[in-house]
Amino acid sequence: MTSHQQREELDRRAKEGETVVPGGTGGKSLEAQEHLAEAFLILYIKLVIWRSRGGQTRKEQIGTEGYQEMGRKGGLSTNDKSGGERAAGEGIPIHENKFKTRQRG
Repeated sequence: MTSHQQREELDRRAKEGETVVPGGTGGKSLEAQEHLAEAFLILYIKLVIWRSRGGQTRKEQIGTEGYQEMGRKGGLSTNDKSGGERAAGEGIPIHENKFKTRQRG
């Protein structure tokens, strides 16, 4: 079967409602599914970059020590108590002044 024949077969199956391209769910043709999958991949990459950059920006604002202290507080949280509540209840010191935004200048 040639490449052209394979594409025609995949297009026929897509028109019958089958997802023939991973990430192309909902596309009514092979080409539509390819476009959906490409768009999904681009959005996923942008999300990963955005999330990574957001954390980096926060770390730059409060410094490494503050970022670690904030993570320590978050790591103490449970289903029924926030990290701050648990730290207070167990006498664990959390230095919140370390994760206040630093003044520029």
